[in-house]
Amino acid sequence: MSIAALVLAGGKATRFGGADKAFLRLSGKPLVEHVLARLRPQAAPIAISANGDPARFAAYGLAVLADAPAFAQCGPLAGVAAGLRWAAGQGADDLLTMPVDTPVFPLSLALDLSPGPSVAVYAGRQHHLAALWPVAFLPALEDFLRRDDKHKVRDALALCGARPVNFTSPHDPFANLNSPEDLSVFAAHPGL
Repeated sequence: MSIAALVLAGGKATRFGGADKAFLRLSGKPLVEHVLARLRPQAAPIAISANGDPARFAAYGLAVLADAPAFAQCGPLAGVAAGLRWAAGQGADDLLTMPVDTPVFPLSLALDLSPGPSVAVYAGRQHHLAALWPVAFLPALEDFLRRDDKHKVRDALALCGARPVNFTSPHDPFANLNSPEDLSVFAAHPGL
């Protein structure tokens, strides 16, 4: 079973004044570099889901996937759909997704979530985008995005039959950066 990975970097980052979250610096490095460093030992190939100028990610030498125009208003699921289409072209069976603002996820995440479909849960909270999606789910996901106007990741996970996988840790491994204040909290995180 081969697993490709996708960094979801298409959010608006409104609480950061619209800054590109992927390039916010944490412990001296952009967030995208923290996430890539954790993904590289777990899955290959890796792509980045991001709209706008893909050249800003050129230094990483990875495919940068824009949302399909038909799904432009579908939130992160548009990125998942683009990732599944790309992963199919790479011959992968599954796609591991991880938001760019989640820099301390487990180094064993792909293994822990296998076999997919599955989604990470910590302290009773499901982290919808820390998930392993079967590439074969693409047609059903695209159909869901065309007919459902809510585009909830939770509903898409239920549709593909994702099983919850519980993680234990002294610190939430799926905590994400939602505000400038979080940067200072994360800088002291033992996982960095």
